[in-house]
This record gives sequence, C-alpha cells and structure tokens, in this order.
Amino acid sequence: MSEYILVIDEGTTSTRAMLFAPDGDCIASEARDLTQHYPRPGWVEHDAAEIWDKSHACAAAMVTKAGGADRVAAIGITNQRETVVFWDRRTGEPLAPAIV
Repeated sequence: MSEYILVIDEGTTSTRAMLFAPDGDCIASEARDLTQHYPRPGWVEHDAAEIWDKSHACAAAMVTKAGGADRVAAIGITNQRETVVFWDRRTGEPLAPAIV
C-alpha cells in the first residue's frame, strides 16, 4: 500500500531526500555533501556522476525507511535550476563536469 511521498532536493552543496507521511510529517531524511570544484575564479563545477550516486543513495535510504518501493506513492524533485549537464544518450554517462 502506497502511503509516503519521497522528496529529492538536489542542491548546490548537497543532495537530500526526505520521506513524508500523508499528513505532512517528515518521517526521515538523508543528506550527502557534494564536492565543489573550482576550475578557475568565479567558476563552479560538480562531478555529475557524484550527483547521481549521492541522489540514488539518499533516495534508496528513504525507500528502505518506508519499508519498500511499494510504500512510496509519489516522488517530488527540486533541483539546481542553473546547473547544466551533458549526458551520452547511449551510455547514460556524463560527457563533462556539471557546470553550475
């Protein structure tokens, strides 16, 4: 029976996932810091694979707390609106660092 909402917040400095009950109570949360890369002054980049890996780890932790994927009714995502990532359509691998 689906009863929880899983929310993924992909921020500039960290990835976070939260599990909410139908009444809005936050049941659990998990966060992982993202490494900031500064290739030159005023530029910030992220490792796109690190973003994916840490997002997956946080979401998986919330699915475990929910008692399985069948207990999750919906997923909401908020992300870094200003960040760009180019992916290889065949492999799914990032082609370059994520430009923030």
